[in-house]
Amino acid sequence: MRFKIAAFGDSTTAGTPGFKSPIEAPPHGAGDVQSQFAYWLMRAHEDWLVLNRGVNGERTDQIRARLAHDIRELDPDVLVIIAGVNDIHQGLGAEAVQCELQTMYELATTAGRSIPVVAASILPYNTASADANARMRKVNDWIRAYAERHPQVAYCDTRTAVARPGDPDRLLSSPDGLHPSPEGYRLMALALEPAIRKLLIRTGARELDGRRDA
Repeated sequence: MRFKIAAFGDSTTAGTPGFKSPIEAPPHGAGDVQSQFAYWLMRAHEDWLVLNRGVNGERTDQIRARLAHDIRELDPDVLVIIAGVNDIHQGLGAEAVQCELQTMYELATTAGRSIPVVAASILPYNTASADANARMRKVNDWIRAYAERHPQVAYCDTRTAVARPGDPDRLLSSPDGLHPSPEGYRLMALALEPAIRKLLIRTGARELDGRRDA
């Protein structure tokens, strides 16, 4: 029996620059499989099937536009959503990102069987301006507060997981200054794992009757 986790997002879910997701390079993706947090989660949990639904360059509105269809198609036990950095990079305000994220969270938690969500924070990138970092922090604070008010949503601070100690606005390890290295994606998985596990336990997924087979 395997539990299905669907990971939605942009390049930091897809695995850029080392890996292209199965959406970007069908059917299985292409590149260094270690350059994605999905790989590290499945390596740690043989009973988890983590579906990489990341697309490099997508904004929150583009991810939201495909979310409802993919939820119906995949029928996951848990969703992971990491999105917003491209909106910020393109100059959009924190409020616009928050609106799209809230729509995605609600699409999941009010869908058919109500799918719990790991709401993860936006990752840093080394060339971000002070204004961009301020907008990212505002979004991340909002994500944390939203999760605190909604029991089907668990917050995960992926930003801190990949940031340099004492310098939260820069990546600890990156091949291009914009995205994590494989080690960074491993650190993302370490941060995400307890949040996913908590939601599986909270929703009783461990007591499912074996309907899920990969």
